[in-house]
Amino acid sequence: VGNCQAESVRLVLDSDELPLVRVPPVYLLDAAATRRLHEVVAGAAALIAQPVKDDYHGLPLGTRQLAASLPPSGRAVTFPIVRFTGLHPFQAALHVPGVEETPPLVAYHDVRTLALAAGAPVRERLDPDGVRAEAAASLAELRRREETLDVAASDLFAEPRFDLVRTVNHPGNEVILALGDRILRALGRDGAARDPGRPLLNAVHAPREDWVIDAWGLDAHAVPDWTVDGRRVDPAEVRDAHLAWYLEHPHFVRGAVDRLRPTLERWRR
Repeated sequence: VGNCQAESVRLVLDSDELPLVRVPPVYLLDAAATRRLHEVVAGAAALIAQPVKDDYHGLPLGTRQLAASLPPSGRAVTFPIVRFTGLHPFQAALHVPGVEETPPLVAYHDVRTLALAAGAPVRERLDPDGVRAEAAASLAELRRREETLDVAASDLFAEPRFDLVRTVNHPGNEVILALGDRILRALGRDGAARDPGRPLLNAVHAPREDWVIDAWGLDAHAVPDWTVDGRRVDPAEVRDAHLAWYLEHPHFVRGAVDRLRPTLERWRR
C-alpha cells in the first residue's frame, strides 16, 4: 500500500511463497475501495506499506489504521516514500491543497521556472557545493522520515548515479530491488526480490544536466530533454507550458513557493 513506488515493490516481491494483492495508489481510493482494503488486510499475513497519515483524504487509509485491521498473527512492515533530488536538484514533485490539477506535459515542477513565475528568478545552475547541499538536504529529510519505519533507503544514495532515479520520486530498479530485499528480511523471510526483467517507473525521465554530471564526476552524458512515454520533450516547451499554467494558477505558485522556500534559498545563494 502506498503510492506508485508501492506497486513496483509489489512486482519484485510477489511470488508463490509471498502472494501479494495489488492495491491502487492511495490517492485513487474512494470510500468503497477503502472498506474493501480493510477487509483484505483483515485476512492478510502481512501489510507492506509506505507511511500514510491517518484519515488521508478523509478516509481511514493511514498506515496505522490499516495495520490495526491485521489479524493478531499479521505483521506490518513499513518502507519509505523515496525522494532524492541530488541528481535533479532543479526538480520538485509537490501538491498544493486546493489545486488538484497538474501542469501540462510533465507533472513535475522546475524550481527555476516556478521562481520566474513568482517574480523572484534564481540561478540557472548550482555550483558543485550547491548540488551537494541539495543532495544532503534531500537525504536528511529522507533519514528523518525513516526514523519510524522498518526499512531504510537513504544509504542507497551514498554514491549518486542516474541508474538510481529517473525523476526525484521515481527510483530505478536497483533501488526497488534493494527495498524488496530489505522488506523480506524485515518479514523474517528467506530469498531475494526478483528482477521483473523490465525497467520499472520508466514512463518519465527527467533531463540530465551537464553541471550536475560535473558536480558528481559521473561518467555520463548530458540529456537535455525530458522523455515522456518514449517521446523526447524539449525543456523549453515544458517551461513555456508551465509558465502559462502558473499564470492560470496563482494560488499554486504562492503555495509552492512557500513549501519550497529552503530550496529556493539555496538556489539564490
